[in-house]
Amino acid sequence: MPFADLMNDTVALLKKDGTKFSSLKANVQRNKIFMDAGKLLIEPEDLILRTMSNGAEETYRVIDPGFYEAFHGIPSNYQMEVQKLGVPEAKKAVQNITFNITGHNARINQNSIDNSTNVVQVDSTALQNLQALRAEISRLHISEEERVSAIEVVDTVEEQFKSGAPKKSVVSALLNSLPHVANITSIVAAIVSLM
Repeated sequence: MPFADLMNDTVALLKKDGTKFSSLKANVQRNKIFMDAGKLLIEPEDLILRTMSNGAEETYRVIDPGFYEAFHGIPSNYQMEVQKLGVPEAKKAVQNITFNITGHNARINQNSIDNSTNVVQVDSTALQNLQALRAEISRLHISEEERVSAIEVVDTVEEQFKSGAPKKSVVSALLNSLPHVANITSIVAAIVSLM
């Protein structure tokens, strides 16, 4: 009997980062789950969600993935050691997802309505100085490649200011990489003084 014929359960894999892979075939037993490896990476603490033909669901936490390479016609597979979770534990485990968000007005609303208003202020003096810096760079007698590179540095510095928390060491290092010309040096000094 082919190995695939033993996979009579349909499961989903829920990774710790919230990624979900559905409609996977597996063989679920009391403390073990057998499944073709395919391209999946299963790690400890991942969840296996089993939907049975009667509509019931079970949740298992992976303790040991038990990966085995292909051998004599048997494809690479997982022979996972798992722990079956009760309903309260399963709900907590499935809902315990970490979201990492950054940037202006970054937010996430889960099962709620957000009626808030966020206001972002970027120091207008810094933006004016960055515009002046771009203008001075465009007037320099340098190669087009050097000009593009210098403008990219200014764009990166602007992103630092727009982030709301520019790092002085990063901004200083970036600005110090620009050509050392009197007008540019004075504008760079003005930008660094704002931090």
